Formats: sequence, C-alpha cells, structure tokens
Amino acid sequence: MAGIDLREKALRLLALREHSRSELAHKLAAHATGDDVATLLDRLVELDLLSDSRFAHAYVRSHAARFGVQRLRHELARRGVAEALMDEAIEAETGADEFARAQAIWKRKYTSAPPDMKEWARQARFLQSRGFSSEVIRTLLKDPDHEPA
Repeated sequence: MAGIDLREKALRLLALREHSRSELAHKLAAHATGDDVATLLDRLVELDLLSDSRFAHAYVRSHAARFGVQRLRHELARRGVAEALMDEAIEAETGADEFARAQAIWKRKYTSAPPDMKEWARQARFLQSRGFSSEVIRTLLKDPDHEPA
C-alpha cells in the first residue's frame, strides 16, 4: 500500500476513536510493511495525533462506570498501554470510588442481598468478571447498603 493510503487509513481510524499505538500498528500491519507502519506511527506521535496517554484516559473514562480497576488494567495492558500510563489514567478517571462503582453496578443488576451461598457465589462471580477485587466484593455482598467512610 502506498504511503499516502496508509496515512489516510490511519487518520480514518483515529477519527473514529482514540487508539493505542499497539492497536493502530496491529490494524495497519495487514496493509504495509513493519518499517512503513513504524515510521508512520512515529510521525503521528510527533504530530500528537496518536497518544497512548490520551487513549488510556479516554478508555478509562468511557468504561469506568461498568468495570473495576482490575478489568480496566487488563484491557489497557491487552491494548499495549504502558503500566505507568495505566496507573495515571485509572487514578485520574476513577479516583478512590471502587466500592461505590461496584455498588452501583450491583444495584443495577440485583435488587437484594444474596439469600443463600449459591446466590452469593453467583453475584460474586458477576462482580469478579467486572474486575472488582475480592475485598470489595466481600464488603458489598456482606452489606449492600454499606456506605464507605
């Protein structure tokens, strides 16, 4: 693929949403050689059209209402974001409201505390799949109306 076509493809992808460098490299790899893709990505970073930091903040901002910190970290790592950028984005966009976010998600799905161990395990698995820590899950399922200090 010619350089101009590759650049246009990259710009079209970036116009749709923010991408991490790794994601964009993966999407463009089928259309050009690795060196061409790397050169283009370097240029996009230089022009501030591509930013892993901006991607991480946007991703966390749009997914924090549905997922816990563990899930957010996993998804960002899967998309090639550096750990320092993950920490920065998660701290900036979620703060320390892990319990409150888990409680809001739990309340949308369930109306009452689990009456038995089978239901407790089912609700715990749901929250765990959303990326919440076992400490948050235990606290929430023990006392769903608990207000953290």
